[in-house]
Amino acid sequence: MKHKFLFIIFLLTVTHLQMNAQYATVNGLKMYYEVHGSGKPLVLIHGGGSTIGTTFGRILPELAKSHRVIAVELQAHGHTADIDREMTFEQDADDVAALLRQLDISKADIMGFSNGGTTSLQIAIRHPEVVNKLVLASTLYKRSGVPAGFFEGMQQASLDNMPQPLKDAYRAINPDPEGLKAMFTRDATRMIHFRDISEADIKAIQAPALVINGDTDVILPEHALELFRALPHAKLAILPAGHGDYIGEICAPDPDSYMPQLTVSLINEFLR
Repeated sequence: MKHKFLFIIFLLTVTHLQMNAQYATVNGLKMYYEVHGSGKPLVLIHGGGSTIGTTFGRILPELAKSHRVIAVELQAHGHTADIDREMTFEQDADDVAALLRQLDISKADIMGFSNGGTTSLQIAIRHPEVVNKLVLASTLYKRSGVPAGFFEGMQQASLDNMPQPLKDAYRAINPDPEGLKAMFTRDATRMIHFRDISEADIKAIQAPALVINGDTDVILPEHALELFRALPHAKLAILPAGHGDYIGEICAPDPDSYMPQLTVSLINEFLR
């Protein structure tokens, strides 16, 4: 019942968000993106297996009250179809940077959640000139940042293990079962082969960063502390929440939580 209620909210949110839907061809990829609000540009990058709506549906309208939000869907996710090329965090970073150039945005704040946070780090490493500030939510940069057995479990993962709300959300956008399977396989493969981002690359990031994590997150709080300490200009917020609960991600257990409002306040204060 809880997931059914959350999915209804997701469908209503998607209907509203898609009013500003557009596509751009970047590096051979037809990338879906949405633009909301006005003000300084803020790029939102979703998590693995996710879409704009499933990751940011709760907080995007609030962020758009004070920012020009550019929300993207990366290769094989949501409205953006898969293409015949390797899917890496570096490639995702290059795609987002190319989109910003097409939109004539010379510099933007970047917020990424989970896999999107890792992509955000790669944008700051590979394209520092486009980054104003970083919001890194539940962001992995070293294999030690997740509980023991995580990567071994990924090797045994199947589509049946994917959270039902994420599967339902994808099918609402694209009913092709091969598309869903491709997205899951791409994300699982990328995580299985994940390699640490070097400390030197992290320490070279000059953009101010806000590191956000839950105290019962998939990403260990100790890892968030390590990232905070490695970044030269960072702030840290450890919130009483699980993975994505603090932004109201679609799998969050409490759809009535006030935590997303608190998180938006923290983000707005940091970006102000």
